[in-house]
Amino acid sequence: MPSLSKQITSLSLVLAAALVIVLGSFGWWAASRIDDRSMARETRAVQTGLEEIAERLPIEQDSSAIWDDAVTNLRSNDEAWIAENLAEWMSEYFGHNRVYILDSDNRLVRAVANGKLVSPAMFETDQAAIAPLVGALRAQMALASKGLANSTEAVTGMGEEDFAVLGDGTPAIVSVRPIVPSTDAVPQTSGTEYLHISIRFIDGSVTAAISEKFEVNELAFERVARSDGDRIASPVLSADGRIVGFFTWTPDEPAYQLIRETGPAVAAGVTLAALAVFLLLRRLQRTSVQLENSKAHASFLAFHDALTKIPNRALFEDRLEQALANMRRNGSKLALHFIDLDRFKHVNDTLGHPAGDDLIRKAASRLTDLVDDIDTVARLGGDEFAIIQFAVADTSEALALSQKIVDSLALAFDLNGGQVHVGASVGVVVTSNMATQAEDLMRHADIALYEAKAGGRGKFELFADNLGEAVRDKRLLETDLREALNTGEGLHLVYQPLLDTRAGEIAGVEALVRWQHPSRGRMSPAEFIELAEERGLIDQLGMWVMREACRFAASSSVPWVAVNVSPIQFRDEHFARRVFNLLAETGLPPKRLEIEVTEGLLLQNSPVVQSTLMLLRAKGIRVALDDFGTGYSSITYLRNHGVDKLKIDRSFTAQLGQNEEIDSIVRSIIDLGRAMRIVVAAEGVETEDQRELLSEMGCNQLQGFLLSRPLTPEKLELMLQRWLPSRRADRDGHDDRRLGGAR
Repeated sequence: MPSLSKQITSLSLVLAAALVIVLGSFGWWAASRIDDRSMARETRAVQTGLEEIAERLPIEQDSSAIWDDAVTNLRSNDEAWIAENLAEWMSEYFGHNRVYILDSDNRLVRAVANGKLVSPAMFETDQAAIAPLVGALRAQMALASKGLANSTEAVTGMGEEDFAVLGDGTPAIVSVRPIVPSTDAVPQTSGTEYLHISIRFIDGSVTAAISEKFEVNELAFERVARSDGDRIASPVLSADGRIVGFFTWTPDEPAYQLIRETGPAVAAGVTLAALAVFLLLRRLQRTSVQLENSKAHASFLAFHDALTKIPNRALFEDRLEQALANMRRNGSKLALHFIDLDRFKHVNDTLGHPAGDDLIRKAASRLTDLVDDIDTVARLGGDEFAIIQFAVADTSEALALSQKIVDSLALAFDLNGGQVHVGASVGVVVTSNMATQAEDLMRHADIALYEAKAGGRGKFELFADNLGEAVRDKRLLETDLREALNTGEGLHLVYQPLLDTRAGEIAGVEALVRWQHPSRGRMSPAEFIELAEERGLIDQLGMWVMREACRFAASSSVPWVAVNVSPIQFRDEHFARRVFNLLAETGLPPKRLEIEVTEGLLLQNSPVVQSTLMLLRAKGIRVALDDFGTGYSSITYLRNHGVDKLKIDRSFTAQLGQNEEIDSIVRSIIDLGRAMRIVVAAEGVETEDQRELLSEMGCNQLQGFLLSRPLTPEKLELMLQRWLPSRRADRDGHDDRRLGGAR
């Protein structure tokens, strides 16, 4: 029987050998996995690099292809202009190897190679590779612009792009884009579009750019991949699955390189049993350390936000309980700040989620810099943060921190290389009440935050006892309004006619929204419209009103209907298109819709607002400026933005004939409208004297209780049936009847 020492020795040798085999096999497998992942990463990097270069091609084309001058100069065949702006220039400036311009019949207008004019023979060589893309784009444009008088909007942004082998065997990126006007000033009918074709060779410049950016060793592009065992190849496929060529490179194999360098030393070392045991112990020690580190990391992630590395909601709630316990023990004051970024959704929607994440990280960093080490900054989720001040001397100290928060987050953030302003709203609560619970403190801070946001954002609000009931009431009303908008129950429209002073007939009607609340009764429009603007419901409410008004007008005999639009709705750059879709849905001609806006909208001097107003008026929709004279509009704003009607505010109408200064102001507004060929209407006409004075001044339209109160659709139709024939019968006579009868 072997001795105990031999048994131990044998067992140790067996264990050591087994350990060496297991570790060797595992090492080889791990090395293979690591190197496979490295090669997969390089393959993705090469494909990504090629896609980035391909994606730049149409962007560079559109820099000149979407341009009024491009269309007009092509139509006039101005060769010098075409060379300087569309062909030779683009080839030389952007490095497009070949540029072709085709007319509406796909005939060659100009051929350029490497910045120089070449013969049409080169295009004939490349035509087989280009023709399928040209045909596909022509078909796509024809379908999109079918039935349209002007194809510009329908085809702008279209294009075809593919990898292809040219007639001379050169692999390339081919991009075909339509040449279209940039404004409505140059009309373009379907089928008359010129095409711009840019070709970028997949050559040494492409491989060099990809290799430099993604650190790929000895990258090359080959038509046929070399059968070299040390290199790997990744095919480039066209849209129809044909192989254009191969990217080949020497892969980075970090694991195998490491094994080759360290293999002899490891092989020599593992032959010794003692060393194997030593290595085993070291391995176990390292594993133990890794486990401890993993445990610590897991613990950190459980209580910290992964994006910002500051405490998350779980740790925040624990710290808040600690702060309350400290307050009860020391008799100190405690402050809790709830913070909400004001324009975070806008940043996410316009710049993308990576920019939104960057904004969250930078906001968290700024907040952390504002507080002491004892205090806690936490991210509760989304764009919501909280700060716990463990000990504050008095309320003013807490308010000072809230002001610092507002000021700090109002400063510009550097996102995507640009300056972005967002701002923040803060709700703060201060307490020294021993009975205060964490839930109460959070609820009070949330109420204060809600009020700060409702008050205009970019400010802070201190919780007071009277805030709770007011906010709860407002939230209940908000919930009821959302329900009414979703179901349509309780909301309805009434219509107030406007009288044409010259013809003595109904010129049109203004749609006014009313809400019959199920428990509160009839709500003031000012009250629930303001609530809708505060809580982000104004767009839904505004489009509901416009849809109902257009649907009614389309089925009635009213000449036109006016609808009030909030300035907030004009923040949507697609607002005009949504209005056009609504008109198509209801069947109302654009000329029978009038949109009323306020002077404040023009004062924003926003390119989006100006563009939207231009699109609306170009379609035939009239734009009226409501409450004119109460703001700061200038003649410049009226001319730049384009307005069809000025509505004199009722506050001026009420003082007509009683105040000479008011009479002069109203007369000046009417004269201004006459000079600028803008219709002028007066609101709030309630007496015959006002009516006669406005008519004498030359006011075009009148609106008010003297003429008619707002009417339901049924009463308005009855009045139209009764009023219009009788007015036509005695149009040349005198009739001082009111539109709606007695007031």
